[in-house]
Amino acid sequence: MRLLITGGAGFIGSSLAVALAERHSDWELLAADNLYRPGSELNLPRLERSGVRFRQIDVRERAALAGLGEFDAIVEAAAEPAVGADRKPGGRELMVDTNLGGAHNCLELAARSGAHFIALSSSRVYPLAPLRELALVERVDRFELAAEQQVEGVSELGISEAFPLAGARTLYGASKLAAELLAREYEESVGVPVTVNRCGVVAGPWQMATSDQGVFAHWALSFCLNRELSYIGWGGEGLQVRDVLHVDDLVDLLEAQLLDPGHWRGVTVNVGGGPEVSLSLREATALCSELTGKDPRIGSDPETRPGDIPFYVSDCSRLHALTDWRPQRNAREVIADTIEWIGSERSLASVL
Repeated sequence: MRLLITGGAGFIGSSLAVALAERHSDWELLAADNLYRPGSELNLPRLERSGVRFRQIDVRERAALAGLGEFDAIVEAAAEPAVGADRKPGGRELMVDTNLGGAHNCLELAARSGAHFIALSSSRVYPLAPLRELALVERVDRFELAAEQQVEGVSELGISEAFPLAGARTLYGASKLAAELLAREYEESVGVPVTVNRCGVVAGPWQMATSDQGVFAHWALSFCLNRELSYIGWGGEGLQVRDVLHVDDLVDLLEAQLLDPGHWRGVTVNVGGGPEVSLSLREATALCSELTGKDPRIGSDPETRPGDIPFYVSDCSRLHALTDWRPQRNAREVIADTIEWIGSERSLASVL
């Protein structure tokens, strides 16, 4: 196997590369990354120790990607993942050029190589309006889905792939959905084997989290490093909910997809922790407080930010019908492993 991982110095990309290097010593692994995201350079020693080759390349540079040679598989993990990044100077161009243009360049490389193309897409491809119109029940510590819903693709299991796609969804979500559609065209017209994983929140050690990307790792980092936190939006009570998946569980699934490309060809699936592995911000606060022994005051801002939603949990029924893979780590373990990493790598984490 000759494998290219774009975004290979990022959270998911580096975790995947290191794990595969340990499990498959006969694979040739190349991690490509432009090191744009703060903290990504901290993953370079991990890659080197694991024997993973690294090249500082931007996925927006097609010629540079083409110069890497041919591959059996490409895991496209490069992205501008922060939902609010488009509001920064130059952010719109960066987001579209990276998330869509970068995917296009990787698909061209996959087409020339005959490579299996595995896309790490996002639950953010689902549009805002119907997600904000979900019938929710307000509990003491979280929102929950009401038993009866008016929108297709919603059940007690969460949001499925049948959820309607019409409507606006943030520029980030639009760029990821556009990349999905482009990949399907390459599969149909060029024959590139494509697998699309619509990931919810992924968390765990080595996540260089921010307030608008990697919410649960951001929560844990803020507790450990004594940084201010606030419940923002939806009344400022911290009731909004996301499912969460440990990065090691995602790595296990990606490895299975790499090992059996024929089984996963043409597949688009939600990938997440599901209802069993989900947290509200208020529940995340309680876990972080218990695990760190700290009890900081959490601020409150009732004004909802653009692009925010009160509830998202992945219905992974389609994925589960294809594989015996299931998340092996619960929400407590996700937070605990993140906090343990912060403690062991405090000198690194504190520079973020």
